[in-house]
Amino acid sequence: MGPVLAGVLQLLALTGALALLHAPVGTYMARVYSSDRHLRIEKWIYRGIGADPDTQMRWPAYLRGVLAFSVVGVLFLYLLERIQGVLPGSLGFSSVDPAQSFDTAVSFVTNTNWQSYYGEQTMGHVVQTAGLAVQNFVSAAVGMAVAVALVRGFARSRTGELGNFWCDLVRGTLRILVPAAAVAAVVLVACGAIQNFSGIHEVGQFMGGTQQWNGGAVASQEGACNRARPGVRTSLLAPLALARMTA
Repeated sequence: MGPVLAGVLQLLALTGALALLHAPVGTYMARVYSSDRHLRIEKWIYRGIGADPDTQMRWPAYLRGVLAFSVVGVLFLYLLERIQGVLPGSLGFSSVDPAQSFDTAVSFVTNTNWQSYYGEQTMGHVVQTAGLAVQNFVSAAVGMAVAVALVRGFARSRTGELGNFWCDLVRGTLRILVPAAAVAAVVLVACGAIQNFSGIHEVGQFMGGTQQWNGGAVASQEGACNRARPGVRTSLLAPLALARMTA
């Protein structure tokens, strides 16, 4: 099969998948972003961050929320990488150098997930789970929230109200991305993917010799990655909801 034919078939398969998912997934996502009901765990989060989810934001307030959350995310992830050497579960890895830490932090917060290093040889369990995996969820949720705010801007051009960024962020994470990633992680574990917090193991190879393998939360991390990264996957999810919201 030539590359052109493979590309055409992939495009047709993607179009068919979107056509099949448009109604069920789009309807569900539209309900998520337009519902007036807040789950109990969502109320706890809003209370913890001091946000009122029922307050409608115009574009300046929505933009400030996006930028503030992203800046805090970059600083937190950068700090986490820089202090890795003193964190538990670091697997003996030292702190990530400043340039690499900043590049990785900005990359994951902006949902581009650029990695110029071997993750299993650079990051310990805490940085992988509390840092990178968290950003796999929330950075995608930010992108989805902005897409939903965009369509609200067209639909509510007379009022200028775009919804509430904190509400969109929390709902996109807890009601869409986390459940989808959990299902994917279970499937990966069932297929033999690693899911533990063990250290480095030396295992025998089929052709002789040994190789060192790291333990880690691989299934849950990949479940999050495959649902939320990079921007292409996120941009394919959001229009499903947008079409239903404007129907």
